[in-house]
Amino acid sequence: MLHILFICTGNTCRSPMAKAIFEKKSEEYGINCIFSSAALGFCSDSGVSVNAVKVCNEINIDISRHKPRNIREHDIEVTDIYVVMTQNHAQTLMTVGVPKEKIYILGGGIPDPYGSDLVTYRRCRKAIENAIDELCKILLVRQCEEYNDKIDAEG
Repeated sequence: MLHILFICTGNTCRSPMAKAIFEKKSEEYGINCIFSSAALGFCSDSGVSVNAVKVCNEINIDISRHKPRNIREHDIEVTDIYVVMTQNHAQTLMTVGVPKEKIYILGGGIPDPYGSDLVTYRRCRKAIENAIDELCKILLVRQCEEYNDKIDAEG
């Protein structure tokens, strides 16, 4: 089964929103995978951003119980696709040996809303929603190709 890891700097805004939005949309698209989120940088003990919780609540998604965490060695061992928010996140992963082919920059890059107002968080959420739709379409094609390959192999 496909393992997807959503990554941002602190795992308090973008990656928790992306993971939660992906959870909802992957069900709608019929995508079967395992997914989680993590931080590449400093990981706060204070929890998810209040504004991230508010803007997700606006679309009936609850991320209030999310606990930020750093990426772990186990994540590197099992992850098939790293969904990152910036080119810098991609570069950081490549410096620790993650192949470029396993890295997907969500929406071409999602700016960090940390510390901003609700309007900025809403823009960020909307960008994530649109980008997750595109990611789901890509994954759905991949899932269909893998299914067809399996059928062809079975003869």
